[in-house]
Amino acid sequence: MIRSMYSGITGLQNHQQKLDVIGNNIANVNTYGFKKGRYTFEDMLSQQVQGASAGTGDLGGTNPRQIGLGSSTGSITNIHTQGALQPTGRELDLGIAGDGYFRVSDGGTPAEVFYTRAGDFYRDNNGDIVNSNGYYLLNTSGNRINIPTDAEGFSIGADGTVTIVGGTDAEEHQISLATFPNPEGLEKVGGNLYRTTDNSGVENPVNGGVPGEGGRGQIAAGTLEMSNVDLSEEFVEMITAQRGLQANTRIITTSDEVLQELLNLK
Repeated sequence: MIRSMYSGITGLQNHQQKLDVIGNNIANVNTYGFKKGRYTFEDMLSQQVQGASAGTGDLGGTNPRQIGLGSSTGSITNIHTQGALQPTGRELDLGIAGDGYFRVSDGGTPAEVFYTRAGDFYRDNNGDIVNSNGYYLLNTSGNRINIPTDAEGFSIGADGTVTIVGGTDAEEHQISLATFPNPEGLEKVGGNLYRTTDNSGVENPVNGGVPGEGGRGQIAAGTLEMSNVDLSEEFVEMITAQRGLQANTRIITTSDEVLQELLNLK
């Protein structure tokens, strides 16, 4: 009975964490470039009551007898599937059709590079292309992309080439994309940004990050990638998590009632 109470407690804790992941997914259903999380369970160590035995000439073999001690967190994984591309018609709204992440920098010394699927970019007062937090979009050389303030116009191609019409000191740029051996190993740092970890691996250096090459996707100018959260799926997961939470609460309540009966024995 005591074991069942502690098993119920682990079930409560883990189902609550699952609800936390689901709640975050639903909260970000309209966040551009957001990748949903997935929570999985695994069973904890089991207590061995009796070991297995092999068959003999007189008796057959027996299986081990074990009592489980509850559940624990198996994994919390970010699912990096493609989100739908929503047309906006705005020239600096950039979606990625396929694999890859925009490379952005905070401009510090040394500058740290972050990665994002959110392509809502802007031009600052100097003409540099930045995201909503002021991080600079990088080209294939690792430099900022600048569109002179006196430029007559510009366009961005599927291969990331930035074509500038007019403007003094205009330079040719090509937007870079990064791919990784294990994108699910990237770490979320807030602001729609990711950073590399030991398990994500380093950027794929093939062709210097050119979109459309080396397994990278292409740039879709005038679109934004929506969140890959499926509300119907999240609601189903929420219902199963809620029922699991209620069932584990019942385990604790029932074990407590049995203990109460034992205490009342005279």
